[in-house]
Amino acid sequence: MRIRKMLLLALVLTVIPSVAFSQLFRVYTDVVDKIRSEGTENSQIEDLSFWFTDYSGPRLTASDGGDRGNEIAIRKMEEYGFSNVRLEYARNFARGGWDNLKTYAAMTKPYYTAFSANPVAWTGSTPGPIVSEVILVDIQSPEDIEKYRGTLRNKIVMRPSNATYRPNFNPLARRFTHEQLESMTRMPEQRQQAPRQQQTPEQRERIMSQRALNQAINDLIEEEQPAVILRSSGVFNVPRATGARYTQGNPEPTCQVLLPIEAFGRMQRLLENGIPVEMEMEITNKFNDNNTIYNVIGEIPGTDPNLRDEVVIIGGHIDSWHGAPGAADNAAGCIVMIEAARILLAIDAQPRRTIKVALWGGEEQGLHGSRGYVEQFLWDSDNGEPRPGYDKFQIYLNMDNGTGRYRGIYSQGNEGAMEVFRAWLSPFADMEATTVSPRGTGSTDHVAFNAVGLPGFQFIQDPIEYGRGYHTIMDTYERLLMDDLRQNAIITASLAYHAAMLNERFPRVER
Repeated sequence: MRIRKMLLLALVLTVIPSVAFSQLFRVYTDVVDKIRSEGTENSQIEDLSFWFTDYSGPRLTASDGGDRGNEIAIRKMEEYGFSNVRLEYARNFARGGWDNLKTYAAMTKPYYTAFSANPVAWTGSTPGPIVSEVILVDIQSPEDIEKYRGTLRNKIVMRPSNATYRPNFNPLARRFTHEQLESMTRMPEQRQQAPRQQQTPEQRERIMSQRALNQAINDLIEEEQPAVILRSSGVFNVPRATGARYTQGNPEPTCQVLLPIEAFGRMQRLLENGIPVEMEMEITNKFNDNNTIYNVIGEIPGTDPNLRDEVVIIGGHIDSWHGAPGAADNAAGCIVMIEAARILLAIDAQPRRTIKVALWGGEEQGLHGSRGYVEQFLWDSDNGEPRPGYDKFQIYLNMDNGTGRYRGIYSQGNEGAMEVFRAWLSPFADMEATTVSPRGTGSTDHVAFNAVGLPGFQFIQDPIEYGRGYHTIMDTYERLLMDDLRQNAIITASLAYHAAMLNERFPRVER
């Protein structure tokens, strides 16, 4: 153990010039050892994975399932001894709540085949079980519209799709190679964009005409009041989720159902060859009055009287789409962040600053949870001024790239953070988690903090098979790699502890 500590210290000193050495770069190797031991020998990752996937079920924003997920998170935080555990208001949500209660879809003619299907969120139900012919609405010109008028009411309709499955010759699951990680330590080469071609008047006319025709087709379908509108999304006979544009209080949109391109394409080809197709379906969806997004917050109180009002936040989003429990996206992040804080409590870490675990609501619908937190406590967006919490904010660490193990961290262009992260990640060389990239990454909750000049970061994670499963009905417990999540919790706990122990403020990018 002593030899390993000496090697770690030597590694830190080799990457940090002695003239620049400060408390920013200190590594608490004794605490890191305790974190690794607790996170390995007494891990609660498997238990948390069960509760946040199999038991929780889907957690769509503002849904009954979302409320259930929040309750589970609160219960586990309280069980582990977190302080000040609470639901915290984030934002109002114009769509309101929605839950899918039943989905059945099968082709019955020319033969029987049950399909994997997923309703479009925030759309309506079928009037009980229905059996109907399927009509392919193939409109190529305005003149074709009249052929379908008066024929679509209470029918199942679909518009032609040119989506096709293309074989992927890459492995389903993969880890970053050393060469790929090395390339992340450099900024990507700037590609010279080709000059934008000016559209000719004829091209603009064709685009405008096509837009007008699409709108006319949509208007026709809405006026005709079909029972179901079929849409194509997803591959491997697995539909991928999406939601409708809906505002609470408006009439419920017509029931829309997502089929994978294989099922959709089969029926389209049958109809194009003149073979009648019939389906039986039963879709039951429920709208509710919930129009509020909440975050789940738990804390480890700071112990330094001069610093305990300052915060380190670790988090991920707790909402998912409605077809599955959202294991990789993003129960995994919630599991890791709760486990990281549990580890610190179990070893009696005594951080100087308060460490918050934040499980954000409404990420999938627009980063509502994290943006709401920033608006309330950190930045007055109306006046463009910091709130009192701005100067008490230290760092935010986010996980939302699936189940893959950490391989390092994106610095989001924060040059001052890079050497700090190299020092803090140095104890995890044996886990191959030391890459510090100058690049940024987006599309998840850390960008809510970056947007107001605060240091928020996302970890570099092995991609595994994330792109295939997220937002689909297959994002279940089986997508989780327990050893990877254990490693991630250990590293998160260590980085959160080090950020909470600093004498100084973590480096920021000047606004």
